[in-house]
Amino acid sequence: MIQEDNAKFEKKRIRSAHVTTVLSIATVLFLLCIQCLMLGYTRKVSDYVKENIGFTLMIKDYTREQDILDLKEIIDRSPFVKSSRYISKAEAAKELQEDLGQDFVSFLGYNPLLPSIEIHLKAGYATQDSISKFEEELTRYHIVKEMFYQPDLIRLVNDNVAKISFWLGIISLFILVLAIYLLNNTMRLLIYSKRFTINTMQLVGATAAFIRRPFLQKSMLQGLLGAVIAIAVSGLGLILMNRKVPEIINGNDLGMILRVFVLVLVIGLLFTLVSAWFSVNKYLRMRNSENLYN
Repeated sequence: MIQEDNAKFEKKRIRSAHVTTVLSIATVLFLLCIQCLMLGYTRKVSDYVKENIGFTLMIKDYTREQDILDLKEIIDRSPFVKSSRYISKAEAAKELQEDLGQDFVSFLGYNPLLPSIEIHLKAGYATQDSISKFEEELTRYHIVKEMFYQPDLIRLVNDNVAKISFWLGIISLFILVLAIYLLNNTMRLLIYSKRFTINTMQLVGATAAFIRRPFLQKSMLQGLLGAVIAIAVSGLGLILMNRKVPEIINGNDLGMILRVFVLVLVIGLLFTLVSAWFSVNKYLRMRNSENLYN
């Protein structure tokens, strides 16, 4: 009876230790997953801000509309242009009239505004150097009068994005190192609790590969379970956030989210496996029971 109780207690203790290990791994991977998602969404926000910095190509008055549309087509074919919009004199007057709240055309007796093309660049080209080169190319067309944009705003946005990306990179590196350390420590403690079992198996003649195999398999299983839990909790969090703010996730984000989940899964499997490998080898090299207490 006592032996049965001891056996049940030992099974319960082992099961509790495995659950604690899996939850510890899941917690670490969850933090890593959240940080990676934050990096991804920071990139998304920075790209959104850059791509919404537009500049206006002013067209000379009395230019034929077909010539303007031809130029717009050339601009749209450019690899660094995200979108463009042709604004006629009438449309420009209507938009300004709505902003001012009065009909200035009737007051002046004519429309003083020029036709224009509003251009938005792709995020990677929304820099001062790229815009300057683009401006140089566009102003060569005889129908172009000038290009208007705000260089100070572009410089400010890029500087702030660079600063935010730098500090997020530092934080992400710190969390990655911390995650690796905690994963390694968790596996070392788990293998440490089995050091006498390893020593006993050596004494009965088991080979190193034979001893190592179940520990590696169990560590990979624990890493897999921890990663699945971390991914499930992160995914559930994203779904709940998306219900509150539907704009958070769209079709373009699914690829980024999937890559983050795969990365977390790989880290969970790889680092628990590597940590278990080195921890088991440490005790395989110990030849006497006295060293096992260290």
